[in-house]
Amino acid sequence: MRPITRSTAALPILLACALTLPGPRGATAAAAAPAAAPAPAPASPPFDLLIRNGTVYDGTGAPARRADVGVRGDRIAAVGELAGARAGRTIDATGMAVAPGFINMLSWAPDAFMVDGRSMSDIKQGVTLEIFGEGMSMGPYDEWMKADTRALQGDIKYDITWTTLGGWLDQVTARGVSPNVASFVGATTLREHELRYDDRAPTPAELARMQELARQAMAEGALGIGASLIYAPAFYAKTPELVALARAAGETGGGFVAHIRSEGNRFLEAVDELIGIAREAGVHGEIYHLKAAGEANWPKMAQAIAAIEAARARGISVSANMYTYIAGATGLDAAMPPWVQEGGLDAWVKRLRDPAIRARVLKEMRAPTDAWENLALAAGSPERIRFIGFKSEALKPLTGMTLAQVAAKRGTTPEDTMIDLVIEDHSRVDTAYFLMSEDNVRLGIRQPWVAFGSDAESSAPEGVFLLSSTHPRAYGNFARLLGRYSRDEKLITFEDAVRRLTSLPAQNWKLRDRGCLYAGCFADLVVFDPARIQDHATFDKPQQYATGVRDVFVNGVQVLKDGEHTGARPGRVVRGPGWCGWQTDGCAAAAHPGVPPAPPARSRAR
Repeated sequence: MRPITRSTAALPILLACALTLPGPRGATAAAAAPAAAPAPAPASPPFDLLIRNGTVYDGTGAPARRADVGVRGDRIAAVGELAGARAGRTIDATGMAVAPGFINMLSWAPDAFMVDGRSMSDIKQGVTLEIFGEGMSMGPYDEWMKADTRALQGDIKYDITWTTLGGWLDQVTARGVSPNVASFVGATTLREHELRYDDRAPTPAELARMQELARQAMAEGALGIGASLIYAPAFYAKTPELVALARAAGETGGGFVAHIRSEGNRFLEAVDELIGIAREAGVHGEIYHLKAAGEANWPKMAQAIAAIEAARARGISVSANMYTYIAGATGLDAAMPPWVQEGGLDAWVKRLRDPAIRARVLKEMRAPTDAWENLALAAGSPERIRFIGFKSEALKPLTGMTLAQVAAKRGTTPEDTMIDLVIEDHSRVDTAYFLMSEDNVRLGIRQPWVAFGSDAESSAPEGVFLLSSTHPRAYGNFARLLGRYSRDEKLITFEDAVRRLTSLPAQNWKLRDRGCLYAGCFADLVVFDPARIQDHATFDKPQQYATGVRDVFVNGVQVLKDGEHTGARPGRVVRGPGWCGWQTDGCAAAAHPGVPPAPPARSRAR
């Protein structure tokens, strides 16, 4: 039954008036000769879209049920038995699962979206929201940072015409993207804004400016603070600095998420630091890509989970996300001590060219330590390190080779090879490290408070994206969860897998009307075949699409039809809890007093 509108609500009053109006010779209007009946208004369908006969997984974890889904505009209007309903368009989902669109908790798609907004590899897995901001975010920038970022660009190059994080979010959606987008503001970005690449604590004035920048980003829609603490210059930040930034974001409901300071030798201490930041700042805390790196540390995975469970039992809001693979992907900076990287890329490469410094770096690269995270040692051997991306055309033929293969080809030690490649490529060199155990991957998947993120770009096996390789998680992370681990291995139910891809991250990060499938939710929907959903990407051939997702809708607009992209780009910015637009008077009334003036800019060093 349709809700009462203003016109129908006024009908009893109009009828009462009509019955008392005088007619001819004192008769009432009701007794007057009947007027000609108005022509009936053309009937309009109650739904723009009707998805019939699907098995609905609503994101709550409740048992799946057969139901129809009706959509009006960009919202879900009804879920249930809608046999008599009409719609502008009807889709039969018999034998298919219908779920809220999936949320990628850790996406590196910003660069890709500057040249291709289709988000092909993730859309084909049902992802309708990409969340950015692990340490680095697309603002706030100053002119020094814009120049530095342009200089560090690889295969994908673009101008930087915005300054704020909110400015980039608005710009990228105006250009056109298929999924929705959201972002944390990067703790590294805030630090570089004030301290550049210096290995020191901020002054009180610098920290105050960093906090104010965080507040401004929250007003623009950021979800909170995102950190990446094993990498320089984020490694230089001490815990009080991070607590201060988290508190600033927490003033308007934001949280704190981090690639913790260690996933290896000091894994448990790093988990404790994250829990402590959440507790001290009074915010939700989350661990990016939960894992125990290095075979010697594999037993710590269960201990870390126990520590998180204990914190949750004490009332601390803390959770984690992960990807579903035994290898991570980052750069060779994660195989060299942070001190040699102070000052940025140019300073790092200059030091590596110095024979005395190089000798010291080589010694430290080979020595086990708890002082910094050495992923090359954690991998265990050069055969377990694979190169997936170079900037230099001369080095691109090495893409896909292991460190052992490249070292043998060059006749150099593995450590010398890594140093030489950083110098020659003048980059961190994109690298995959095989670090985790399959048993621990399964253990992480079983935890009910773990969401999922690809920790990768969303791209297509064409054009500029073929100039480098990638990690298979870019093409298969979500399909792998549903196909291999849920359907085939039955580690978790489909209901729980969908919950943790949808409502869990939406609730953790206070995303309004996202990650749900009931009346009033945004119509971000995925229709997939539970019997066929499967990842196909491998480390040898990572750029292979997943299969089994048939239809995807974003804000009520179809972006995937029968497994093929429609070309539509209806993605919007999904704003966090501090967005000024949620306020009655809008963003003008929420303007901050401004960032205290910074000292004069120093010369740029990468």
